[in-house]
Amino acid sequence: MKKKIANWGNYPVVISDEQSFSLEEEIRESLDRAGSVIGRGNGRCYGDASLGDTTYATLKFDKALAFDRDQGLFTCQAGITLDQILRVIVPAGWFLPVTPGTKFITVGGAVASDVHGKNHHVDGAFSNHVVSMDILVANGKVLTCSPSLLPDLFDGTCGGMGLTGLILRVSFRLKKIESSYIRQKQIKATNLDHVISLFEQYRHYTYSVAWIDCLKKGNHFGRSILMLGEHATRSELNPSRTRDPLKLPRQNQIVFPFTLPSFVLNPFTVKAFNYLYYHKNFMPEMDSVVSYEPFFYPLDAILHWNRAYGKAGFVQYQFVLPFQSRNGLIEIMTRISDQGMGSFLTVLKTFGPQQSIISFPIEGYTLALDFPVRKGLFAFLDELDRIVLENGGRIYLSKDARMSPEVFWNSYRDADRFMEIVRRYNPEYKFRSMQSDRLLLTKI
Repeated sequence: MKKKIANWGNYPVVISDEQSFSLEEEIRESLDRAGSVIGRGNGRCYGDASLGDTTYATLKFDKALAFDRDQGLFTCQAGITLDQILRVIVPAGWFLPVTPGTKFITVGGAVASDVHGKNHHVDGAFSNHVVSMDILVANGKVLTCSPSLLPDLFDGTCGGMGLTGLILRVSFRLKKIESSYIRQKQIKATNLDHVISLFEQYRHYTYSVAWIDCLKKGNHFGRSILMLGEHATRSELNPSRTRDPLKLPRQNQIVFPFTLPSFVLNPFTVKAFNYLYYHKNFMPEMDSVVSYEPFFYPLDAILHWNRAYGKAGFVQYQFVLPFQSRNGLIEIMTRISDQGMGSFLTVLKTFGPQQSIISFPIEGYTLALDFPVRKGLFAFLDELDRIVLENGGRIYLSKDARMSPEVFWNSYRDADRFMEIVRRYNPEYKFRSMQSDRLLLTKI
C-alpha cells in the first residue's frame, strides 16, 4: 500500500509501498515479484536507512519462538520489539545484554543497526551476543549464519542496515539479573574535563552515560551529569521490593499531544532547559535504587516526543572519535556552543574495543545530539563532518539522514569488504534504501 512514511526524526518523509507480513511464505512470494525493497521494523532509526520504494514492515512477524530459562537464550522473529521481550524475560530473571535508549525497536533493527548501549565499554554491541540468525537473501533462499557458519554474512548483517537481506529470526544470549531495579549513582561534573575524568574513574561500572550542557561556555564548558548503574541485587532492595524483586515496572506514559511550532526550540529555551536539568540534582552526588525503565528508557515515558522538534523534523547527529582525539571533541562542542545550535538531548558515552566490518563503534567517545531541521543546519553539520574525519571518527548510519558519500567512504575503512559481502548475497541490489543509494553503496 502506497503511503507517506518517515522514521523517528520525521525527516525525510517519502512515499513508499509498505507491505506487511506475518508468514515467511508470504515474504518469499512477494520478494519474487518485487523490485527493490528494504526491511523496516518500528521506524525508530532516525533517518532514511529503512526507507525505500518498497518497504517490508516486520511488526506482524513478531513471535517469540524459544526461551531457555536456564541458559538465558532467546529466539524470536525479527519483528518483535525489545519491549515485548522484556515483559517475558525480566520476570524470569533475565535482561537484555545490550539495549539502546528506547525499548520500542525491533530485534531485526537491533541487529541491522548493531545497537549499543550504556555498557559498550564492558559488553560490546548487540552483535556480540547474537548466537545465530536466519536471513532471507536476494535469491529467495533463507540462510542460517553465525560467527562460525557463513561468518561473512553474519558480519555483514550486523550493522549492515539491511543490505545483505531481510532478517527473519534471531537467537541471542541474555544477562542474568536478581531484580528489575538498577543501583544508580549520579554525579555532577563542572565541565568537560571533569566528566571525562569521571568516566575514567568509574570505568568499572557496567553502565555509564553523561548528559551534557552543550551551550555553556567558559569554566563551565561541557558541564554534565554522569549517570552510572548496576543491576541491583536482591540484598540491595528495601523490604517492600524484596517481596517481588523481578516485578515489571508500571507503564506510566504520557502523550506529547501535538507537533510544536519550530520557533519554540531556540537557544533561549534550550539554555533554560539545560539550567533546570543540571540543577535538578541538588547534591554533587546522589545514590538511589530505581526501576530499569527510567534508567534505560527515560524518553519512552513520553509517547511521540519527536513531535517536540516541529513539522520539519530533526536529525540526530551521532559521531564517535578515538580517545586520543579529545581535542576534536572539544572543537565540535565549541562550534555547537558558538553557533547556538543547542540540543535538548546531548549524550556522551564511551565505547570499548570492537572488531567489526561495518558496525559503528570504535574505541573512544561518542556524542549524540538532536538538531531541528532548519536553514543552515546541513551546512553546519558538513563542517562537523570534516572535524570528525580529521580526527579519525565516523557517523552512526542508524541516525544518519544527510551524510555525503565522501564522508562515509573515508570513515568506514572496511566499506569495500562490506560491499563485497553485499554483492555476494545481494548481487543486483534487490535490498536497497534511500540511504544506501545516497551513500553510493547500491547506486547502479
